Amino acid sequence: MKKNIPFSPPDITESEINAVVKVLKSGWITSGEVNKEFEEELSKYIEVKKVKLLSSATSSMELALKIFGIGEGDEVIVPAYTYASTSNVAIHLGAKVVFIDANKNNDFNIDLKKLENAITEKTKAIISVDIGGIPCDYDNIKNILENKKHLFKPSQNKYQKELKRILFLSDAAHSIGAIYKDKRVGSQADFTSFSFHAVKNITTAEGGALAFNNIGNIKADEIYKEISIWALNGQNKSALDKEKGGASSWKYNIECIGYKCNLSDLHAAVGLSQLRRYNKMLENRKKIACIYNDILSKNEKIILPKLKNESIESSYHLYMIRIKDFEEKDRDLFIEKMFELGIILNVHYLPLPFQKAYIDLGYNIKNYDNAYNLYKNEITLPLYSSLNEEDARYIANNIIEYLNKAILKNN
Repeated sequence: MKKNIPFSPPDITESEINAVVKVLKSGWITSGEVNKEFEEELSKYIEVKKVKLLSSATSSMELALKIFGIGEGDEVIVPAYTYASTSNVAIHLGAKVVFIDANKNNDFNIDLKKLENAITEKTKAIISVDIGGIPCDYDNIKNILENKKHLFKPSQNKYQKELKRILFLSDAAHSIGAIYKDKRVGSQADFTSFSFHAVKNITTAEGGALAFNNIGNIKADEIYKEISIWALNGQNKSALDKEKGGASSWKYNIECIGYKCNLSDLHAAVGLSQLRRYNKMLENRKKIACIYNDILSKNEKIILPKLKNESIESSYHLYMIRIKDFEEKDRDLFIEKMFELGIILNVHYLPLPFQKAYIDLGYNIKNYDNAYNLYKNEITLPLYSSLNEEDARYIANNIIEYLNKAILKNN
């Protein structure tokens, strides 16, 4: 019997609904105490000194680059295999994006040798990406940045002078709860950005967070305060602070030409509820991935994702397979046939040098062979905490059946 299996619906329970209702009834719905509670629990979960909630992972990354003084004349290294937000943020600030090809290890992450060779005196930041929730090689990236620190020429920016090397910003939009060398992702880079978009492991509908520790002698509390000001139009006093009363409680200063990207308590209430039951949600994701592994491993044409080894464990955000010998047209036909069976599949991602906006900027996919070869036969299967085991088996068995028929037909 044909099913109807969506790709990635949010896992919303009465817990999230009640949390939002409580905020609505409280009389305070913008950034407030629920925000702070969510930030504190997140910082404990990922073991960092501070977390700042923001309107998206995109705004989190842009503010990290902004306070580091990234601007015109600077270069920011970004994987070619990622979503647009990773590189858009650098371009918004006037920097040049230097794309690096993917490696050949089928984890879709950045080629470290090409990264090392791309660093110049103009390089001010590198943004790594944990594709699908699989952590990148954080330690080797840090080693490369340390070995290349002699090329770094700091501006008058206090963070650049304090760090004395290229900024390491992690785009961990997919990897909340992922493990890198026995620690959850979030403390390995100088700044780590998380996404709480509707399809992410933890959602706030729309939202994100920036995680960080001290940077040299600059305390995390000071960084938090500065980011908070930039996120509120440059205003140095929040609405909650102004509500405390007193003759001068209303007074504030606009200290910089900031952005507007704070997160409301309505959104934070959803995220806080999700975080408190996230261990169970993550277990469910892992269970589905194991079912896929068990069934799909029976066909040699399927290249399975490497979700766990002695150093890392994925957050099980995406289940990304590749089909040997498939070209784009074969992959697209496969997706169409699965849709006819009620299975919605996806592709992650069309590499950025293949996107019109970046072609218009002069980038060419022909310079990123590994990224293209990963993309052309990549297919992402549904993987979410509310997906049941029966549906997971239905998906995997239909994939096997389709490929077996294709093999017979070709023979």
